[in-house]
Amino acid sequence: MRRIVRNPDILWREEDEAMEEATALLEGGGEAAEIGTAILFSDGTMVTLNLLGTEIWKICEGVTEEEIVTRLLEEFEVEADILRHDVHAFLTELAEKRYISYV
Repeated sequence: MRRIVRNPDILWREEDEAMEEATALLEGGGEAAEIGTAILFSDGTMVTLNLLGTEIWKICEGVTEEEIVTRLLEEFEVEADILRHDVHAFLTELAEKRYISYV
């Protein structure tokens, strides 16, 4: 099974205040998809990740796609098939940008 590894040349940081805001919104039943909770930097390009993207990015080291889905299902109330689709789409995008690779 292919494991995911982050590109070591990608710099990133988690935005603590935004993370707290997004978490509070979710706990209150709100929507937090538009809040940027982490930033990735590569070759002069900056990419902002929402809460789900940030959680995927943090897990993305030496795990399989299915292991990511399993961990996230423990944290988020979401249908497994929807989450699986979203994780796959996000990882595909990261791989196309060379932010991650599969080994």
